[in-house]
Amino acid sequence: MKILITGSNGLLGQKLVTLLANKEGITLLATSKGANRINNTNGYQYQSLDITNELEVAAIFNTFKPDTIINTAAMTNVDSCESLQKECWELNVTAVEYLIKYAEKHQAHLIHLSTDFIFDGKNGPYKETDQANPLSYYGKSKLAAEKLVQQANTKWSIVRTIIVYGVAENMSRSNIVLWAKQALEKGDPLTIVDDQFRSPTLAEDLAMGCWLIAEKQATGVFHLSGKDLMSIIELVYRVANFYGYDKSNVQPIKSSSLNQAAKRPPKTGFILDKAINELGYNPCSFEEGLAIIDEQLKRK
Repeated sequence: MKILITGSNGLLGQKLVTLLANKEGITLLATSKGANRINNTNGYQYQSLDITNELEVAAIFNTFKPDTIINTAAMTNVDSCESLQKECWELNVTAVEYLIKYAEKHQAHLIHLSTDFIFDGKNGPYKETDQANPLSYYGKSKLAAEKLVQQANTKWSIVRTIIVYGVAENMSRSNIVLWAKQALEKGDPLTIVDDQFRSPTLAEDLAMGCWLIAEKQATGVFHLSGKDLMSIIELVYRVANFYGYDKSNVQPIKSSSLNQAAKRPPKTGFILDKAINELGYNPCSFEEGLAIIDEQLKRK
């Protein structure tokens, strides 16, 4: 199987490369914008790719001829998407049009990453068939891409996920778990929302879910997240409990008082039955995920 990963410098992208490099029967091409950020270069090839450039996309497909594409590249900073709508649309929608076009041409299986932010958060947790109603420009762009993928004339899968956390190399952005751990360790005062509920997802679990889809050539929409639903403040408390940090500096705050550019859905979370039954997806509990990243941080 020839697998092309886009966005391989991101958190999920790095975990996919780690999982699939040197796997028997797989030829892996990792692509991202700029230089490779992963130190270990064994068992796969790397090439710089800007997926918003159709000529570059066409060239990669024509030379590598992938059977499977896992598209993890996206603009995911929700507030930036609100203010940089043109850039958001280019990366989250137009680039996906290019990937679909060349996936169709090569009859390759396109596995596309999406988000819980396509939902309005009034009726979480959600199953795959629930009605989308995005509140933010980011959510709207991801839903527009989903609609394009669903009309593709080739094998396709959509993977929706929620707050991905984990340890990766040379990351341009942190994630909420590592950020909370660092802030708690320093004893910084923290104000954290108590009225948003999510199911945080360990990056390794998400990578495994994507591979199960590729391996089984499963098609359709899949919800892949962690199994524990919690408020954001509970997430921070659970990180504090795991490490034995003082929680007295953590103060609750309401979302409305943050004045964020983009609206967030109050309660998402996913019903994972389809992924568990059809893929054999088996995500960690949140504390198991924390134990895994703790081991990785010790080795850094």
